[in-house]
Amino acid sequence: MDYMPPTSVMNFLNEVSGSFPSAISLASGRPSDRFFDRLDPQALLNALVVYERYSAGDHGGGQVHSQLLQYGRTAGLISELVAQQVRSDEGVAARTDRVLITSGCQEALAVCLPALCPEPSDVLLVCNPTYVGVTGAAKAERVAVAALPNSGPCVAEAIERAVLQLRRNGRRARAVYLIPDFDNPTGRVLDSAARCDVLQVCARHRVIILEDNPYRLFRYEGDAIPPMAALDEVGSVIYLSTFSKTLTPSLRVGAAILPETIFGDAGACRVLWEDLVQRKSFVTLNTSQITQAIVAGLLIEQGVSLRGWIRPALDWYRANRDLMLSQLDCVFSPFSDQIRWNRPSGGFFLTLDLPFRFSAESMNECARDDNVIVMPMSFFALDDSQDYRIRLAFSAVTPEQIRTSVTGLGRYVARRLGRELPSLVGGLREG
Repeated sequence: MDYMPPTSVMNFLNEVSGSFPSAISLASGRPSDRFFDRLDPQALLNALVVYERYSAGDHGGGQVHSQLLQYGRTAGLISELVAQQVRSDEGVAARTDRVLITSGCQEALAVCLPALCPEPSDVLLVCNPTYVGVTGAAKAERVAVAALPNSGPCVAEAIERAVLQLRRNGRRARAVYLIPDFDNPTGRVLDSAARCDVLQVCARHRVIILEDNPYRLFRYEGDAIPPMAALDEVGSVIYLSTFSKTLTPSLRVGAAILPETIFGDAGACRVLWEDLVQRKSFVTLNTSQITQAIVAGLLIEQGVSLRGWIRPALDWYRANRDLMLSQLDCVFSPFSDQIRWNRPSGGFFLTLDLPFRFSAESMNECARDDNVIVMPMSFFALDDSQDYRIRLAFSAVTPEQIRTSVTGLGRYVARRLGRELPSLVGGLREG
């Protein structure tokens, strides 16, 4: 097993990228910067002014501006607008007084995990593989993590089995982290039935669901499925939201949205809310008020919905996904008996199953010899079940980079298999 601690993954990626600057990276699941020109300095300033005017009310604009430059409310300035946007775009009945504005979703995880798992015997459940940010936050906060069994037929059954096994060992599953729409790293989507089953199991065992949905609006085909927070009837879901993928990562604005009750108990929800706010006050005091104001101004300009704003990026990512699938089919068709990949219906990633182990050393070799950087799925795993898989990100690259990098990956795979890449790759389709 080539397990890498979550805190080391980004450092390793940075080292590989720095060592092979000419290599094309399919490892980073970041948004494309081709749309950042919409957020030029004038646009950012305009958004700030829009929010100041919106917020001024009976006060002068200058007073609002001074407030933005001062320490602010720990829970955030823009909860009302974020609640409206989540209700409009995602169908989650967010209450303004249950929206905690955070410095990106990563801070939401950092404050939620120790609050939900305060005792040494408390455990966070995660899928295997899972997003390294949650395992990294758990490690930093000294929260124990248990991987859901891969062998179960569904997530709900895996949660049930994990809860009972932990109970037999004198431990308690307190929370489970899930990305139900276009999971990072697998691209998986939980269907409606699976979501309802998870909700029932977690309600029965009083396990809080941390529902992270950064890619939800980037659906390329099929009907949208309601978030678990929208299906939640008992108060078991904390909904994590972020503007990193829809607007830009650098604003560092996200939110943790609590339900009205925790398993029917409004008092318990108030206690948890106060705990989260206090913990945030110890970490960042408050999320940058300037960046909050910019996000709010952009929301106001967009009618408090980001569906129109993301449309150009959505179309771009869909085209990139289609091109990558086309190139994979072209390059790897001679190896169809040995290599498989999935077709994600949204998000930024797909996964490739290989007939050989792909390690950190393999990643270096592929970057050095074939000028493409891909992500070993072992980096996301808590065991050796992912050692023969890689993740490919198609969001931040150009069509030409996709063609070139998939060809390079094909050469690497062919060499590992002791075969030659057919000459037809030299005339790859344009997609």
